[in-house]
Amino acid sequence: MNHETSVVTASMLEAGFRELGLAGGMFVEVHSSLSSFGFVEGGARTVIDAIKNIVTPNGAIVMTSFPVTQPLELTDLDKARGLIFKIRVLDPDSDERTGMGIISDTFRKDPGVLTGTGPHRVSAWGAEAEKNAEGLSNLHEHDGVALLLGVDIYRLTSMHYVENGMPEEIAKCFSAPEEIRKIYPENEWYVETGTAPEKAWYKIQDQAYARGFIKDRMIGNAKCMFLKVNDVIGLYRRALDTDPLGLYGLAKKPRPAAR
Repeated sequence: MNHETSVVTASMLEAGFRELGLAGGMFVEVHSSLSSFGFVEGGARTVIDAIKNIVTPNGAIVMTSFPVTQPLELTDLDKARGLIFKIRVLDPDSDERTGMGIISDTFRKDPGVLTGTGPHRVSAWGAEAEKNAEGLSNLHEHDGVALLLGVDIYRLTSMHYVENGMPEEIAKCFSAPEEIRKIYPENEWYVETGTAPEKAWYKIQDQAYARGFIKDRMIGNAKCMFLKVNDVIGLYRRALDTDPLGLYGLAKKPRPAAR
């Protein structure tokens, strides 16, 4: 351990989460990077227990537990094919570390945690665990909150819940062409070959900060963010309803007037 590494204790975590606004009885969606804290005494277990101690079994903890690998290194051939990102789909029963992070992987194996099925499964503990293991909709109905621990809005899975009916122009930015999908079948891989001109979710994050919807503080080396999920995804929903192409930087710019 070097002198720049923060040492984070259970009491620091619990105090920090309470200061952010986490409280008993809340339904909380958690996304995290354990390494972002520095050195956590007790590791992932300490972070999970700190959240449990605060929300109590009267509340609920929900974490995504998608059965996928961490991002894989791209080969020269991948790059030549235009890939910018790839992960492999895991067997649901695999013990391999997933791209959800070690906190999520540890939480999923906890006694009393229920895990749903499918490629977008979630794991849940506490009140209404069976409903929460089916997805994040029940958390939204309970006006739940989110803790982003060392990660930002691009890990907030709830954002996807308002993306129904996305314009084709946006979908095309992220979907791989058919010839790539033949090489990397969708049931075995998730790959990306492009991105939108602008980071839409960061625009929403900026709006949320401007409206006071996000509170943050440092715990160790990690920037930790706390928000009411419906407030933030509501901003995204409205942006998609009013100007989706502009949000993603795809709106056609007017031509200059002819002289």
